Amino acid sequence: MPPTIRADRVTPVVLLVTLVSWLTLWGWNNSTYAPGWGDQGWLGQMWVAHLCRALSGSSYVAAMAFHLVAWFLMLTAMMLVTMVPLLQLFLRLVRARENRVQLMALLLAGYFIAWTQFGVAAHVANETLHGLAGQLTWLTLHPWVPGAAILATAGGYQLTALKRRCLDRCRSPMTFITMHWHGERERLASFAIGFHHGLYCIGCCWALMLLMFAVGSANLGWMLALAAVMAAEKTWPWGPRIRVPVAVGLLGWSALIVAGSL
Repeated sequence: MPPTIRADRVTPVVLLVTLVSWLTLWGWNNSTYAPGWGDQGWLGQMWVAHLCRALSGSSYVAAMAFHLVAWFLMLTAMMLVTMVPLLQLFLRLVRARENRVQLMALLLAGYFIAWTQFGVAAHVANETLHGLAGQLTWLTLHPWVPGAAILATAGGYQLTALKRRCLDRCRSPMTFITMHWHGERERLASFAIGFHHGLYCIGCCWALMLLMFAVGSANLGWMLALAAVMAAEKTWPWGPRIRVPVAVGLLGWSALIVAGSL
């Protein structure tokens, strides 16, 4: 018999896993294996990629592997708590099934695979932009431009209809279950629920996640702040109301950078 998992235990388990993830990130940040990874410029390198480059003979494939490990750890720390409503609903649905642990694992796998695709794309874009930046004299003379642009993009996206629609869907996890769960091909359905939820979560949060590349992906303070904003938006009753204040703050910050650079 698989272990019994109660819906009312989802929250404390998720909080425990989240806490362990944050402590792991903090420990690595303060270890000898992450020298200087908090000082990474306008599109901060993933700290594991930075570590990989410090290793003699490291390849791009190895850098990508380190990046994915770090991305998974950061996703667990920042995004797992936002899945609590969906996990509770899904567990009530499958708790009588003998393969409930497997189904829960498939749901989580779908969610993290969706976000990992975004992580790979962000990593490739980050590497490409850094390569281009080194070849553009104008950008070298105006290093504030990319950071200000990322802040403005994140702030502007907060006000779009797409952001609002994705946020509304993320706040209604039952939608994903009713769309994919029909009592057959339950393994595939479980994965599809998690993957579909992950896609809408990306649609809701991608611009905020890009801020990590602007302020430094290894900055735990910023990671905590962003995680708090995304969790509040998606799980708290008043969450949608903070979209506009966050947008105003980001756009104002971008404007201050531009004004201070003129």
